[in-house]
Parts: sequence; structure tokens; C-alpha cells
Amino acid sequence: MSAVPTPSPPRLLYDAVSELRRAALAYEQAHQDRIDALPPQRRASARNLLHYIAVRQADLRPLQTQLAQIGLSSLGMLETHVLAALDAVLDRLEDLLGHARSQRAAPPCTFDEGLQLLQHNTTALLNPPRPEREVRIMVTLATEAAQDAAGLRALTEAGMDIARINCAHDDAAVWQRMAELVHGTDASPQRRPLVQIDLAGPKSRTGELLPQGRILHLRPRHDVRGQIIAPALLALWCGEGPPPQAPEGQILLHAGALHPPLPAQLPSSARLQVTDLRSRARQGRLISREGALLVFAFERSAYLAEGMPFKLTNGTTEMAAGTLQGIAEVPGELRLFVGDPLVLLREERPGHAGQRGDDGAFTTPPQVHCTLDAAFTSTQVGQSVWLDDGRIGAVIETRTDDTLQLRITHAEPSGSRLKAEKGINFPDTRFDLPALTEKDRDDLAAMARHLDLVALSFLRSPQDVRQLRAELSARQRDDAGVVLKIENRQAFDHLPAILLEALAHPRLGVMVARGDLAVELGFERLSEAQEEILWMCEAAHLPVIWATQILDTMARSGLPSRPEVSDAALSIRAECAMLNKGPHIVEAVRFLSGVLERMEGHYAKRMTLRRPLSIAELPN
Repeated sequence: MSAVPTPSPPRLLYDAVSELRRAALAYEQAHQDRIDALPPQRRASARNLLHYIAVRQADLRPLQTQLAQIGLSSLGMLETHVLAALDAVLDRLEDLLGHARSQRAAPPCTFDEGLQLLQHNTTALLNPPRPEREVRIMVTLATEAAQDAAGLRALTEAGMDIARINCAHDDAAVWQRMAELVHGTDASPQRRPLVQIDLAGPKSRTGELLPQGRILHLRPRHDVRGQIIAPALLALWCGEGPPPQAPEGQILLHAGALHPPLPAQLPSSARLQVTDLRSRARQGRLISREGALLVFAFERSAYLAEGMPFKLTNGTTEMAAGTLQGIAEVPGELRLFVGDPLVLLREERPGHAGQRGDDGAFTTPPQVHCTLDAAFTSTQVGQSVWLDDGRIGAVIETRTDDTLQLRITHAEPSGSRLKAEKGINFPDTRFDLPALTEKDRDDLAAMARHLDLVALSFLRSPQDVRQLRAELSARQRDDAGVVLKIENRQAFDHLPAILLEALAHPRLGVMVARGDLAVELGFERLSEAQEEILWMCEAAHLPVIWATQILDTMARSGLPSRPEVSDAALSIRAECAMLNKGPHIVEAVRFLSGVLERMEGHYAKRMTLRRPLSIAELPN
């Protein structure tokens, strides 16, 4: 533990705080052109942000402790009013020194004015808050929402304030229907949810993988002693035309080429017999019949395949024979171990799991398409690659214009599965490509009349913000809210410059995309990075949306994990919390709303120690 510094004399503290003030004003002066380029109503926020950047270039921790030791403000809450906070400390130090108060130019905003600007900008972007809580709740809509007006109504009643439509999935017809249903909810105008579309951006994902075949694994349920709790149920349609709906918990297949036709009567001893993919004899006993729909119970595991022959028997007597039809295709996947090779393909063709020789070594390595074309021109040998939200790590060993040859460095001991449409991150690579793609422009055109907010994905520089604003202006939607998604290292490193550029837009916010950001910066840096983003946005008086995996387990299973509850409580730090889709999303929204209500009843920002910020600088 470091020693507590001895308090400095008030004169030395006065000089130290005066130097911080001088540095803040000098930094403002050096970037006066950026301030002048902004609308007048944004200039106070820009000045305050510049002051904050200047102050956070210094290590404030010794000064903070010494100020606190003599009963003065420790500068732990200066984000919204940097110069006013410094002036207040200087006034108190002048009193201690017995000096007359210095005449200083008025700061861009006082303590109250800074908070008011943040609240004003939050309301402008996200609508007024609910009476019971300040933090808004955003929910990502599932595809089914386009046909589920009742479900959207339930989400609104549970506490959803913004509906998020992810343009990386589905199509314009589905998105438009979602937006119409959201805007058509029978809530008051103040409570009617907003619609945010997230542009897909230059996403980097795995492409299609060759399917594993049409295979079905029937699995009975066992207790800890291996005793059957419930058999696996298989419904078999033996009639003509479309089959009826299978009862819940049952798998429905068709009996292809049944010969002879199904007998009018079947004895209770009837069995469905197959030889499964492991050459093991398996049978299911008949437990019910409704016309041509037969239901069989299997008490032993069976691996079935499309076209597999079966027999209907009564003891040793064969009554009919056919083939199993209608087994769903099993999506392709790769199973990767540490040390395995993996080839990323530039060409858009289905990937495969590779082939191994008799010695277990790959004769043909696993391959998968990478959707980001720039990866094949911008990456270098030795750089890291992370797949599937950081679950699988690799390093580039060799590269050509059309392939990246990887070696797996991080995977689960039993092997990690990689499927299609999973994210690929290149944290060591600097990309020079625009955030807006042609697809994004088309999607923006299709949704221009339906959106309230538009989120810019994978931005990297101020130029990306300018391009989005130009696209909105061309579609007469300058009034639309803009949300900047900070989800890669370049956006994080350029955050001050991005914010100063984006302040020109009247309705603006920032989303901390914690999933991609964790992979890009390293999981150990995520907590620190998200705090830095929160502080920087607070200094610019801009609302923050806290995103990715909040109550994710609860949305999927109905029950939250303990770490999730703590994480949900921390979202009180932001102006909006985002939940992802799931079968229990209504319960998750209601739970989060309750957590936020309770936290707001007694929450107060704590003093934080101010070491130098790595992103506290602007390019010349």
C-alpha cells in the first residue's frame, strides 16, 4: 500500500490547481477552431470537454488526496463543470491564504448548468424519463416482433423506452413492420417507445459452413443414477398431405414410402424399429395414435438420419416399412483446439471442418469465409485475431491476398465450437475504411421515415460521423437522433475528436458496445475503458447507452445470475441500459426497471481518483 502523502501548504496546492486551470484554458485556445465550427448552443459543452481532456492528461491523485486532507473538494466529480470546479477550489484556497478573491473569466458552465445540459441532451435524444426512474431501457427486438403487437405492448408496459432494430439481420420489410407496431402501441405520446435502427456497418463475421447433414439425436432424460425420468418422444406422420402440429416436447417426422399402408388398427405392442448411425438397434414403443399421427417413446439414445429405413413391428412380425423424412439440417460448425490451424477465406464460399490424416494432423485445414474484405489487405503476420466474442483466439502466421492462415492460441480444453455468423475481431489491425457501407445507405433509405434514432456501427474516425450526417441530411432527416457505437480500439482511441465532431448534431448519444470493446481492448481493460468513455461523455454533456449482455442469462432462461444483478445495478451510471432479445425478455425488462428504481432512490456518484487518461488528447 502506498504511503499517504503529507498535506502540502495551501500555497503549493493553490499553484498546482492554478496550473491545471491554465492548462485547461491553453488547450481550449489551441482548439478554438473546433469550437467555432460548432453551433453556439454546443460551444459550452465543447469548451468543457476540452478543459476535461487537458486536466486528465495529468496525474491528479496526489493533489486529490492532499485537497481532501484539508477539507476541500478532491475534484472527484468535475466532469460536467471542469473550470467551475477548479475555480471553487481556488476560491477556498485564497480564503485559507487570506488573499482577496481573484477576478476570473466565467466558466462555460456552472455545476448546475453542466447537469442541466446533460439532462437536456438526454431528453432530446431519448425522450423525457419515466416518473419512477431516470435511466431509460432499450430492448433489441427479435424477428418475431414484426408479427407480435401484443408482445410489443407487454414490453412497453414492462418498461421499454426504446426499441432497437438490428439491421444486420432480417430485411427492410420486417424492420418497417416492427417500427410500425412500436409506433402504434397504445401508450401515451410521452411513453410511446422510440425506434432505433443499428446500421450493420463493415461487419466482420464468419461466413457459411457446410452443414453436418440431416441428423437427429433422440435423448431420453435420466436422473443422477442413470434411471429414465422421461423418454424421448418422436411423432411420426404416416398420412397424406401436410401433417398436424406436433405436441410440445415432441419431434415430428414423416414416414416416407410407407409400404404397405398404415393398418387401420395397431396393437398396443407396436414398435418402431431402426438401426441408428452407430449401427445400434433402437426401438420406440407406441404410446398414442390420432389417425395417421403415431407417437413413439424411446428409452435409449438414438442417432437418426434423413432417409433412414424403419419398420413398424408387432413383436417379430413386420407390419409396414418406410423411411424417416423431415429431419432438420444440422448447421455446420468447426471444433477448434489450441494449436489447430484455421484458414480465413476472402472468397465467399462455404467453409468446412478440414480433414485429418491417420496421425491426427490436418491434411486439409479448417476453413471459413471472413466477410471483412479489408482484413486481407490491412492485417500483418503476427497480429492477433479473436473469434466468437473472444471465445477463440488466434495469431496470423502467413497471409496472401486471398487467405489468412491462423494458428489457434486460445480455446476450451475440450475444443471450442465456431459457427457461421460469428464475429471476428482484429484488435491489432488499423483499418482505413468508412463505417457506412452501401448496404447501410440502402437500409437508411428504407427506414428513413420509420426511425427516431440511428446507431452508427464500427465507426473509427470523425469522418465517419460527417458521412452519416450527410446521409441523414440528404434524406431530410437532420432531426433524427444519432448514436455513436464505440466498439473497436480505433473509435476508443479517437473518442475526444469523434465527440467534438459529433457535437455539431443536435440529438446525440454514445453507446458503449461492451462485447466487441472487450475483445478489441482485452477483457482486463473493459472496466477501465467503459469508465473512461462515461467520463468523457459526461464532460461533453452527452447521454450514454450501456450495452451488451445486461441480464442476458435472465432474458434467455428467466433467472438472472448473481454477477448479472450487480452489473444491472451498475447501469445506473449511464442514461440508458440496453437488453438483448430472449424468450424471457419481458420479465428481464420488468426486473431491470425495478433494480433501477431502487438504485436511484439512494445512488450518489462517488469520488474517483484521476490518474492520466490514455485517450485524453486530440490530434493536431
